Amino acid sequence: MHLFEDTGTATPDAVFPNNWFSTHAGGHVAIYPMATPSSQRERRWDIIDGLKQHYRVQDVIDYSGLEQDHVYLEGTGAMVLDYIDRVAYVARSNRADPLALERFCTHFNYEPLLFGAADASRQAVYHTNVLMCIGTDFAMAGFDMITDAQRRREVRQRLSENGRTLVELTAAQIGEFAGNALELQGSDGRLLALEVPTIELAGGSVRCMLAGIHLKPRPGQRDASVE
Repeated sequence: MHLFEDTGTATPDAVFPNNWFSTHAGGHVAIYPMATPSSQRERRWDIIDGLKQHYRVQDVIDYSGLEQDHVYLEGTGAMVLDYIDRVAYVARSNRADPLALERFCTHFNYEPLLFGAADASRQAVYHTNVLMCIGTDFAMAGFDMITDAQRRREVRQRLSENGRTLVELTAAQIGEFAGNALELQGSDGRLLALEVPTIELAGGSVRCMLAGIHLKPRPGQRDASVE
C-alpha cells in the first residue's frame, strides 16, 4: 500500500483519491474531471509520478479538460466497474456525464449501464460506489433504490450472469455506507470491517479512501493500493 498525506485546507475531500484517478490493466491511468473547484485541486501529479516509479505505466489519459465545459465524471466514485464482464455501472448524477462516460468506456472497453437511483427522501444518489460493490463472486447493492423497475431487473441479471451471489442492502444500510466496500485479498481473507465515522461525515467511506492499482509492478516492486 502507498500512503500519501495531504495537510492543506484547500482540499477537504482529498482523502478520497479514487474519484480523480484510476489505474487499469495494460499500464493505463485515467485522470477525471471533477465537479467542484476543491475536488479539482485534489489532482496531484506527484502521485502519478510515484506510480510510474513503482509500476509500468504505458499512458495517462487525462479527461480533466472536460471541466471547462462543465462535463464531469468522478472516477470510481461515479462508476462501479465490473472488471470481469467489462460493465461500468453508473447512477445518473451531475458527477457522471454521459459524454465523459462514453469516452471512458470507448477508451477502456467497458459497456456503460446507466440507471437512476434515489434514497428514501428521493434525493439522487451522488456516487454509484455508495450504492453498490462488485466482487469476484459476489455483488452487493441497494437494488431497491434503483428507480426504474425494468432497469433494476437488468442490473440484477447482469451482475448475476457469471454466478455471483447478490446481497441486497436496504436504504438504511446504504446510509451507513455498507455498500461502500472494495474487495481486497489479505492474510485474513476478503472481508474487513473498519469504523471511520469522522470520514463518513464527508459523504464517503473506506472504499472511497482507496484507489486500486491494476498495474504491473516494476522489477523488485510489490502490488499495492493508494490511500
